[in-house]
Parts: sequence; structure tokens; C-alpha cells
Amino acid sequence: MKAESLQFKRNATSALHNVQLQEALAQSKTGFIGKRSEAVAALPEWSKIREEAKALKNHVLDHLDDYLLAYESAVQAKGGTVHWAESSEQAAQIIVEICQQENAKHVIKGKSMVSEEAELNSALEAVGIDTVETDLGEYIIQLAEEPPSHIIAPAIHKTKQQVSELFHENHQQYGLTEKLENRVDLVNEARQVLRDKFQNADVGITGANFLVAETGHHVLVTNEGNGDLSSLLPRTHIVIAGIEKVVPTLEDASCLLRLLARSATGQHFSNYTSFMGGPKQEDDLDGPENFHVVLVDNKRTEMYAGDLKEMLRCFRCGACLNHCPVYGSVGGHSYGWVYPGPMGSVVTPVMVGIENAPDLAHACTLNGRCAEVCPMSIPLPDLLRKHRQTTFEKQLQTSTARYGIALWAWFVKRPSLYRKSTAAAVWFLNLLGGKRGSIQRLPLAGAWTKSRDMPVPQNKATFMARYKAEKS
Repeated sequence: MKAESLQFKRNATSALHNVQLQEALAQSKTGFIGKRSEAVAALPEWSKIREEAKALKNHVLDHLDDYLLAYESAVQAKGGTVHWAESSEQAAQIIVEICQQENAKHVIKGKSMVSEEAELNSALEAVGIDTVETDLGEYIIQLAEEPPSHIIAPAIHKTKQQVSELFHENHQQYGLTEKLENRVDLVNEARQVLRDKFQNADVGITGANFLVAETGHHVLVTNEGNGDLSSLLPRTHIVIAGIEKVVPTLEDASCLLRLLARSATGQHFSNYTSFMGGPKQEDDLDGPENFHVVLVDNKRTEMYAGDLKEMLRCFRCGACLNHCPVYGSVGGHSYGWVYPGPMGSVVTPVMVGIENAPDLAHACTLNGRCAEVCPMSIPLPDLLRKHRQTTFEKQLQTSTARYGIALWAWFVKRPSLYRKSTAAAVWFLNLLGGKRGSIQRLPLAGAWTKSRDMPVPQNKATFMARYKAEKS
């Protein structure tokens, strides 16, 4: 995605005025949160598993090269081929070349965020290879010619009416001319269209939730079964995955699986959790004739070597998005690239360059909910603060913002002056609020009070003044 599209402020403003988007976001806000809460409450050992998972991933990251080489050897022992891609562009080129070597005309894909990094669909279509997404949400946004707006629910920003219009417009070529309104009917129509795509595909491409170094298996987690069909029916299967997805053993993968579905969708386990690896063997009932894995770096080693190493524990569950009040207000497309929400605000500036995404670190209230719900205990607010520091040091913020921060820093380094200033501010806010008890227009913060009133301080004394008085 081009850098000029990474304009969070502009995109967010547009999203807030998009009536259909706000309707779709309103319908989806509570589902993920409530289901996750129930699933976590039903697992007494949740905190213990979370601690074990953090320790496990930290161990893997400390020995990442060893486990990746072990995984490569295990895949090769099964008859598969491993390719290494330093960049997303290189990953796309590798896959295009594999497809061309296989004389592929039709490709089907399971949902893969790494393939979105690589803009893989565009690369395949540029050389004349028909490419179809088979995850229902991904299929919907492919028809709409849009990127995903959520990492586990790509079409969460679409209303049922919008999906109905898309299907009616695009499915008439298959003889499906009736405009459907019922959700079940829409799903069945998509299945009918995709069934032929599955049966005629030359190559299937999927992502992987985990890569098992011990056995050479990859773990694929879905709720629709489309990932299994994309893996098993075509004669060639290609897995594309980030290098951080490797785990030592099958038991380690099981540990992480106990966290994944509960965090993502509130399920104890997803409908389909498949362990696959290598091409079809003599005693296998089905499977591909050829098997390839493309391991993608794309700035991950840069995160590994820097202050953002903890971000590599992320297994893309989407919990931070679901609990983020900013994401819930503006949706995923506002973030301008593949990864939205808190995790995207950390990852995107690394992958596209922080100078191309300076606003993302500031697209956060630092309320901390993302860190609280993250199953891998990633301190997302702390990592966003690191980005904020970088944007300040590189002068990527507006001059007003930088001068404001500098002025704030000057005051907080002088406690006596700071306390006198805050006491004066409390007095002034009470004066502005008057008998109403709220402020309708706040000087220097007109945008904040444009759509809400600001309550005046509950007491005319500052917190520090009250604390000192009560202590004495």
C-alpha cells in the first residue's frame, strides 16, 4: 500500500462520518468482547497458561535461528521445499515463480495477513493468474476491491445489505440472478460459487498460525474449513508465514492454541484446527503433490534487534483490536495498511517506515486495555510510547504538537511550578464551567469539545493538594 494512504487523521475523520461503517461497527462491538470474557472465565488456569506462553515465545525468540533451521530440515525430510524471503516483495515474487513453474491458471487462497503484506493477489493477477479468496470475509472484500479491516474478521465493516449488493452484482455471471437478503442464503450462495473454484484450482495458498520445528508441521486454524480445502485439493500447496510463527514442539503449539481461539472469537477451540506438513505420502488419502513454504522476514529481524522485540510474540488473535476504543470508533481502514488497531500501530511503522506512518503511534488513548487482554502479554502501550519518542526525535509531528510536548516536559521537571500551574488550571476550569458543571468549549482544545462537553474538576483543589492535606 502506498505511503500517501497512511494518513490516519484524514482517514479517521472520514470514517466517523461514514454512516454505514458506523452502523456495522456498532453491531460488532460487543460480540467479541463478551464471548472472550466468558471463555477466559471458564478456564481457571488462564493466567498460568498465559505466563507459560510468554516464556515459551521469549525462549523461541532467543533461539529463533536454530528453530527456523530445524523447521526447514523437518519440512525437507517430508519432501517439501522451504524458501526464504527477506522482503514482502521477494515473497510475492517467489510464489509467482512457483505458480508459473506449475503452469497454474487458477489459485485459491486461505486467509493470510502475510500475503496481504506482500500484496500477493495483485502480483498473481499481474501475470494472468486468476486468484480467489476462499475465506468468506476475504471473499467479500475481494469482490469489493478493498483490503481487510480486521485481522480475523476482514469484512467486519460491511453490513448485510452491502454484502447482498456485492453478491447480486458479481454472481450473475454464474447464473445466480436473485438478490438475496437472508444471511444463510448469502452464505450458501458463496459456497456454491466457491465450490467450483476449489475443484478447479491448480495451486492453493494458505497462511499458518504456527510452524512446528520438531515435526515440520504447520498449524492452520479456521472456522470455515476453507483452509483445509485450499491445502488438500490443488496439486500444489504453498504456505506463506512470518518467521516468528515457529514453535519448538507439538506440545508448545497446543499451549498457544489454548489461548488463540479464546482470545480471537471466544471459542474454546476453533471449528477446524489442522496439523499438516509436506506433500501427499503413499498412505495418505489426500493432499498436494508439491509442497512449499515461504518464510517471510519483512522487517521482523529489525524488530527482533531493536526495542520492539516483544511484538514478535503476537499470534494475530485480534483481541487488542476488539477492545480498543479508537479502533471501535474508526474501523480498520483508517490505519491505512494491513494491520489495524494497537498491534498495527506498533508493526506498521516498522514495516513501511515510521516517516510514512507518523500518526499511528498517537492513534491511542493509552488506556491499557490492549495490554490487559493480550494473551501473549505484549506491553502494547509501552511499545507505542517508543514510537512516540521516535516521532518526536525525528520531528515527524506537527510543530504545535512538538512545542506542546516540550512545554509540558519543562513544567513537569519543575514540581513547584507545575503544582501552582495545575492549581490555576483547576480554578480556571471551574470558572469556565460555572453553574452548568461542564465546559462546552475548551480553549486550545476545540476539536475535543466539538462533540462532547468536558466536566469540570470535581473539586477545586488538585489531587496533589488534596493528598498533601489528607496526609497532614
